[in-house]
Amino acid sequence: MNQPLAYVHPGAKIAKNVVIEPFAMIHNNVEIGEGTWIGSNVTIMEGARIGKNCTIFPGSVISAPPQDLKYSGEDTTVEIGDFTTIRECVTINRGTTDRYKTVVGSHCLIMAYCHIAHDCVVSDGCIFSNNSTLAGHVYVGKNVVMAGMVAVHQFVSIGPYSFVTGGALVRKDVPPYVKAAREPLSFVGVNSVGLRRKGFTTEKVKEIQDIYRILYQKNYNNTQAVQIIEAEMEATDERDVILEFIRTSKRGIMKGYFNHS
Repeated sequence: MNQPLAYVHPGAKIAKNVVIEPFAMIHNNVEIGEGTWIGSNVTIMEGARIGKNCTIFPGSVISAPPQDLKYSGEDTTVEIGDFTTIRECVTINRGTTDRYKTVVGSHCLIMAYCHIAHDCVVSDGCIFSNNSTLAGHVYVGKNVVMAGMVAVHQFVSIGPYSFVTGGALVRKDVPPYVKAAREPLSFVGVNSVGLRRKGFTTEKVKEIQDIYRILYQKNYNNTQAVQIIEAEMEATDERDVILEFIRTSKRGIMKGYFNHS
């Protein structure tokens, strides 16, 4: 249902049961899945691919050109999954020649005034609290929770099921399943509350805690810790996710709080 005071470009592909409120603007080369609600004063620019049953609140701007001086108008996209809620005044920029797309997964909640820059990938089930911002090329694993006013440096990776405290400056990679807090941002424990909410058993949480005890509390360097974890800990999906994340980290993982000089 399109309100007469909304503008929808003839080249946009709008599925059935989409509600577009007055004063929204939908540009050319936009696709919106069925059941999605577009609030007043939302601007959806070229290259947006929005899934089913999403909710986009007033003032948001989706798929604006990237804030990157190297961008020269190449054909790129923003891809948003199903059942994702985007609150007031969120900005999500489309990609550059790095990934050619910016991705936000399904079942995410992106609260007011958040910014997701070009070429970011936000996986399913993430919650970003108000004013949290991602610079370009950031990867966020599934079910990550970021509290308010988090600022993430470009090219950083944040592992799945982790929690980042409010006001954090994220300069290094945040491993999976952990809590990140303090300044400089540090490992302060396993995200046990978040893991239990997602169905992890007490035994599984203890296994993850044992892995991070080796990494952060035994005075090993990362290479030594990875070797010991692989040799001494039973092979499980969670262990392998942690090891792979550490091995492939490009910016290096954050330190433990007591490891900062």
